Order: sequence, then structure tokens, then C-alpha cells
Amino acid sequence: MHRDTQPGTWTAVCAVEDIVPNTGVCALLQGEQVAVFRLNASGEQRVFAIGNYDPNSDAAVLSRGLIGNLGERIVVASPIYKHHFDLQTGECVEVPEHSVPTYPARIDGGKVWVGA
Repeated sequence: MHRDTQPGTWTAVCAVEDIVPNTGVCALLQGEQVAVFRLNASGEQRVFAIGNYDPNSDAAVLSRGLIGNLGERIVVASPIYKHHFDLQTGECVEVPEHSVPTYPARIDGGKVWVGA
């Protein structure tokens, strides 16, 4: 469910330092809630963005979830029912039909940019 982007559709959502490492924040992007996560593993910083709405619990809470991994997958566990969402694909591991959209994300100039 990766959203295609056209050139020039990137939005700066916050400074990288505004997100505590290995946690997420919620950003409003063209009327959609997007969960943006900053990972700091082995000194490498990466950012991911997925839809914030958890269809399993019918609540916009994914940005508050716990980041971890299931094997090679980097996931966030929803704070309500603990379903895991792959941060690269948006797939809900336990209930794939309840997967969420992903958005391209990058760090540039000390800011987190998300494509819409």
C-alpha cells in the first residue's frame, strides 16, 4: 500500500531531534494522520512513516506503539491489541487484511520529510 509520490510532494514534518530515538510521533499530512518513527540502531538513523490508524482497534494510535522486530522485520506494536505493523510495508503481521498505508520518509537538513 505504498503511496506513489510526484516530484515536489515532500513535506517537512518536524526536526529529527523532535522525535526521541526509537519512538514515533503523529503528523497531519494532507488531512491524513501519519505515524512517523525515528530509529537509531548501530549509530544509523532511519525514519519510517505509516498510517496512524489501527483498523484492529478502530483508533488512531500507531504512533504511540512500541518499536521492535520480528525476525528481520522492523515493526511497531499497536498499544491497544498489540498487533504488529511492518514499518517498511505497512503489513499487519497478525491480520494482513488490516494492513496500513506506508509513506516514503527521509532525513534531510536535520528535518524529517514525508512524501504524500
